[in-house]
Amino acid sequence: MGLSISRREPGAENAPFLVPSIATARTRYLSLSIIFLLWATIYLGGIFTPALLDDVDTIHAEAAREMVQRHDWVTLYTDGLRYLEKAPLMYWGTALSYKLFGASEWSTRLHLMLGVLALLFTVYTLGKRFHGERAGFYSAVVLATSLGPYIFTRFQIPDVVVGLWLALSALFFLQSLEQETPSRLVCWGFAATCALNVLTKSLIGLVFPLGSIFLYLLLTRNLRHIFKLRLLSSTLVFIAIAAPWHVLAAIRNPSQGSVKGFLWFYFVNEQFLRYIGKRVPPGYDTVPLLIFWGLTILWVAPWMVFLPQSVKRVPVKLRELAGRLESSQRANLFFLIWAITVVGFFTFSTRQEYYTLPAIPALALLVGAWLAKEAASPEPESRASRISSWGLFAMVAVGSVVGIALLVSSKDPAPGADLADLLQKNPQDYDLALGHFLDLTPEALGLFRPQLIGAVVSLLVGAGLNLWLRYKRKPQYGNLMLAGMMVALLACVHAAFVTFSPILSSKNLAVAIQRQYQPGDVVVIDGQYHEASTLNFYLGTRVRVLHEPSGNLWYGAKFPDAPRVFETPASFAQLWTSPNTVFLWTDQARPKELSALPHYFLAKSGGKSVFTNRELRP
Repeated sequence: MGLSISRREPGAENAPFLVPSIATARTRYLSLSIIFLLWATIYLGGIFTPALLDDVDTIHAEAAREMVQRHDWVTLYTDGLRYLEKAPLMYWGTALSYKLFGASEWSTRLHLMLGVLALLFTVYTLGKRFHGERAGFYSAVVLATSLGPYIFTRFQIPDVVVGLWLALSALFFLQSLEQETPSRLVCWGFAATCALNVLTKSLIGLVFPLGSIFLYLLLTRNLRHIFKLRLLSSTLVFIAIAAPWHVLAAIRNPSQGSVKGFLWFYFVNEQFLRYIGKRVPPGYDTVPLLIFWGLTILWVAPWMVFLPQSVKRVPVKLRELAGRLESSQRANLFFLIWAITVVGFFTFSTRQEYYTLPAIPALALLVGAWLAKEAASPEPESRASRISSWGLFAMVAVGSVVGIALLVSSKDPAPGADLADLLQKNPQDYDLALGHFLDLTPEALGLFRPQLIGAVVSLLVGAGLNLWLRYKRKPQYGNLMLAGMMVALLACVHAAFVTFSPILSSKNLAVAIQRQYQPGDVVVIDGQYHEASTLNFYLGTRVRVLHEPSGNLWYGAKFPDAPRVFETPASFAQLWTSPNTVFLWTDQARPKELSALPHYFLAKSGGKSVFTNRELRP
């Protein structure tokens, strides 16, 4: 049996000792297998349902579908109009999935789910390298079972992939600190991950890693390390990866008359003006600052109760920072700075609930390191562990009381009732990612009783057993209970999401239109495009919009070669009386545009309806 050098568990990170290599390999494979199983259960298991959603979900899916359809991997299009505001990497991943497997719900989600898996393995590697095998395992488990990453991978946004590139850049940077002269692989790897991050979410892909590194080196009085990172060749690697798409996009989308072109819209309007809240057109609400900070912590639920003692392990005193830090201390300091950089950046900008998602892997690494330390020597950490577990149990108890109150107040809906008819609409909240869930009423809650019961039971059992096991000095089993609790809870969340999805998706109406649709027919959205973008994706045809140019299609509509998409009330009335069959999607029971026109009801779902200008036979 061979031997290999390894680090001890936290508490003696730098004291090497001999470990049988086969045992080390078995432990590593077991850890990776459990991480994969958690990912498959939580993330892969929900890849097929529900239907894709209106707004960002199908806007991004449609951009990828049109990329494949047009054979154009440079300029993004949505509904036939240029869509220039986003970086391309997420769309390339979705388009590649469509090329391999065809356009479907599961193939739309596949690349994002694979991104989550890659992030879990990267976090495991980071934790293992700087805190030991157990810390890497716990860090990945914390991330896999946290609330925020799950919620914000239910639709197509790239923030979790931003977290992946940040984790990889952290791995390369921390490795560079261990080398007297950082190797080309480390320096170029860091440059490549920054470039991929820029291709994922534009300039913040550069701001976050460079900002974190600068703050770290400034605090540790080691700014000279910057000059060790092979700046010339690393910059060339960055440019070689990040620049070609930007150059091609600028060439293919130049200024044309009153249109300022790609460079102005992408960098000035979508980066600078958006950051200071002056983007044109406006349309992004901002989460209040205290709520934004609080949600950042909530996204690590239930593990956030261990954050206070995790952060305490970070060296923050000037004397410590000026001295020679151990490898584990350097890592912890950098993880905290990474999280603070992300949250701090958006503190001074417009904010959405999910903007801090790239900070969650850093928090998971801090918590995972502390959980490993507690498991290795539970006695010194037992008091803090019990206090945290009591705090979690108290929060769960309060939440369970609220859940039970909701169950008691819920009412049986009428048989066959449409969920949309049971909701109290609050459109002023819909610009927030989770705003629609504020519409729930007692009658609507009646449809969610199984999920509510499952959530209350799993939380009470998991938090209660965790508390008991930590009093028994068995924290590793307490962690197992918390992970199992979250698997059950997230399954309930997914089931609830599937039930609620007809409110957020127009797929059922797209299916109803598809049954009657003939080439040459016209589909019109009574409202803004994002309100029914599902029709565009599922029908695979362009839709028209009965609204002034706005939102995602505003800038693309200004180009001279833009197809006709937007209708005025006058042009719509003329279209409605033409020989073509016209389908009108609307969220109004009696749309004013049809008040003076003959019209026929076709279908209704999720509080939305489709009317036609002629009677159609089944």
